[in-house]
Amino acid sequence: MTVRTSAAAAVILTATIAGCGAPAPQNIQLPPVNTQAASMKEGFCTMERLVEAAKKEGTLTVIALPRDWVNYGEIIDTFAEEYGIKVDQLEPDANSAREIAAIPALKPDVFDLSVDVAVSKSDLFAPYRVQGWQDIPDHLKDHRGTWYAGYGGYMSIGYDPRKVAAPASFSDLLKPGHSVSLPGDPREVSAAFNGVMAVSLRGGEARAERGVEFFHRLKGAGNLAANPKTASVIVDWDYHNAERAAAGKDWKVAVPGDAVLGSYYVQAISKQAPHPAAARLWQEFLFSDRGQNLFLKGYARPVRMEALQMRGTLDDELAAKLPATSGKPVILTVSEIDRARAYLQREWARKVR
Repeated sequence: MTVRTSAAAAVILTATIAGCGAPAPQNIQLPPVNTQAASMKEGFCTMERLVEAAKKEGTLTVIALPRDWVNYGEIIDTFAEEYGIKVDQLEPDANSAREIAAIPALKPDVFDLSVDVAVSKSDLFAPYRVQGWQDIPDHLKDHRGTWYAGYGGYMSIGYDPRKVAAPASFSDLLKPGHSVSLPGDPREVSAAFNGVMAVSLRGGEARAERGVEFFHRLKGAGNLAANPKTASVIVDWDYHNAERAAAGKDWKVAVPGDAVLGSYYVQAISKQAPHPAAARLWQEFLFSDRGQNLFLKGYARPVRMEALQMRGTLDDELAAKLPATSGKPVILTVSEIDRARAYLQREWARKVR
């Protein structure tokens, strides 16, 4: 059988085979939108088509995004205003485990998670590689695209300079006159857990038993405060302590150069996302130069920071406000986190609480 193909039909066929990889001639129809696609080009061809698909959905559902956390309030409002999409904000104070547990009932579109939870639950996420994918370090993303770091920070010492001298190291907190607090129970709160691990660093290695012993000594010296509101020192992420300083209170931030612990929060899209196009547009916004600089405005360290700096798109004024450190950050592996959490579950109550 002979099949005859007109010249126009051949052009259409070629454009369809090429998909979004090559520009189609004028008036040639692009492939249908695929809101489940693993990249913007694969599913939408252009940013304009992604925006159009997201606007048709009209809503994005987020969870566990406090408005005073790394500038999420402004980030959410800017996204909503820019694209005319309503953002439903659920359970802003939920932790990473609760985000996952909420999937069946609340059906969030996107997640902001600790790395260990993201790795253990990656089968629940839809693969999607943002346009800035190549700028994200390999150790901070899943090669399948199920999760990828968005922003992070370094564990720091926030202190009231009217009450204590500027600390040079975590060991200074054992000196008389210090009232030291963590931002919660380290068995439940990620920032507190990382505070315990930061004080344990020796030669680039973190060991949970050293961290528990340090806080045991703090308690024995009478330096451990139960309430952060009354403490003269808070061991917390530098973006939280920087926000405290920016709020106008007498507060300064130090990142000890001999023990720099870094950590990143990662982004993911739910496989069950009711608004898959809006979810993908949200990720593109967060990882755009604009979105990354908005994290920087909240004193977080955007994951694409080095790439933005190289291309001249980093807000240098905001970057200059980040707490300085001369040390190279240590980032815990998932196996290290799992072992340390198990140790704290066994020993924290017996030795510290």
